Amino acid sequence: MKKFNQHYIKSAGLLALAALTSGVLFTSCDDRLEEQPKTVVAENYYQTVDEIETATNAIYSPLRSVRSEQVAVLSAHTDWGYGRGSRAQYNDFNGLNATNANAAAQRWRQFYEGIRNANLVLFYSVANGLDSEVKVQELMGEAYFLRALTYFDLVRNWGGVPLRITENMEEVNVSRATEEQVYEQILADLELAEQQLPETAAIAGKPSVWAAKALLADVYLELENYALAATKAQEIMNSTQFSLVKITSVEDLQWKLFGPDLVSSPEEVFSFKFTRQTGQGNGLPWIMNHPSTGLYNFGGAYAHYGDAANPFYGEWEEGDLRKQLWQQVDFGLGSTTLVNGKYVEPNAVDNTGAGNDLPIYRYAEVLLIFAEAEARATMAISPEAAEAYNQVLRRAYGLDPTIASDRDIVGSLLGLDEFYDLILQQKAYELQFEGKRWLDLKRTGRAQEFIGKNKGITIAEKHYLWPIPQDELNYNQAMDDTDQNPGY
Repeated sequence: MKKFNQHYIKSAGLLALAALTSGVLFTSCDDRLEEQPKTVVAENYYQTVDEIETATNAIYSPLRSVRSEQVAVLSAHTDWGYGRGSRAQYNDFNGLNATNANAAAQRWRQFYEGIRNANLVLFYSVANGLDSEVKVQELMGEAYFLRALTYFDLVRNWGGVPLRITENMEEVNVSRATEEQVYEQILADLELAEQQLPETAAIAGKPSVWAAKALLADVYLELENYALAATKAQEIMNSTQFSLVKITSVEDLQWKLFGPDLVSSPEEVFSFKFTRQTGQGNGLPWIMNHPSTGLYNFGGAYAHYGDAANPFYGEWEEGDLRKQLWQQVDFGLGSTTLVNGKYVEPNAVDNTGAGNDLPIYRYAEVLLIFAEAEARATMAISPEAAEAYNQVLRRAYGLDPTIASDRDIVGSLLGLDEFYDLILQQKAYELQFEGKRWLDLKRTGRAQEFIGKNKGITIAEKHYLWPIPQDELNYNQAMDDTDQNPGY
């Protein structure tokens, strides 16, 4: 509890302060520590800046809840990760069975709950005439950012989805939008978020303008608008607000970048915050860890793992500190089985009570987005693009990321395709268990190439998108079975 009491900014009201669906709201007292229940009636709430702020905090609860599981699932959809138990079905790359389709439907519901809560903030801020307040404008920027982030998750994993926004938030029956329409909404939201978010977040865990720019860079990269992706990433780089954390050991990685006691770090652009409190902690350390490693005080479910016999691991250079996050543990699947110790937590309060935050954007990823986008936009490897890549590479080997080393690549000696390959692989190493690799492989059209190479599996076409939940098709009268994704 010491961490929670001393650093309320760690949870920052991003906990479940508001459960608007159930009609129960928790508002914080002046010291922002004690929470008192208050019955909510929508038409007489959202009347003050404080009430809008509390409602904004409510956006985070479902999104934080779903994020750990989303990262775990996406990590099994990779050329390096595997699922165990009911999650083993992800390993065949043949779409989702009934159990995992139901799990995906639950994630869908949580994403839309976050969107609904964002819509309430945006609607009532304007309807109640509060949108001229500077504080409310920032809170609206926060809602736009979180809504955009959530639709970005939805569109990349389900394709086109119903666009529920403030204009139709009271409608039950909303037709399935095209992917293009979803991306148009994402960009519109992010343009507003970029205008309204502050340069410095008031408390850790809130998005700043730099978080909006990072998400914009990622979205533009997805849409192959490489010039704008590079521009947004470079704006973050030029801000001098961020830098790579220096490390010299695997323990530094575990504690200085992803440790449970961190409030923030110089390379955190945006993270979902968790705290050591029942129901408010991160579940991913429990999902990943194995009892034999001693890295998690509640043992761990080791539901996701790796394999030293996989070429992905075998071709990874031994000097890379990120490789040392993996440990060989034979729990019945063979002596080459690996478990990952990226998220260490010796003092969790229960299986879901780990204090580790979950990174959404780190400066390392911004550098790699810039390196790729700038090279693709100019069809050349500039010194700036090579340096962005080299900073991440140096840090991986325990070197000062800002000082040239003999490990550096020289852009003039590389072809463009070789540079793209290096960036794709560097992102795979750097962002393991952050939910990025499968999406990068799909974006670049190289999923089958790497899944085939490293796992020897052919991906079924239906595996590229998750099924639209059956409840959505049953109860949303603007959709029917013809809206289902192929193969389901």
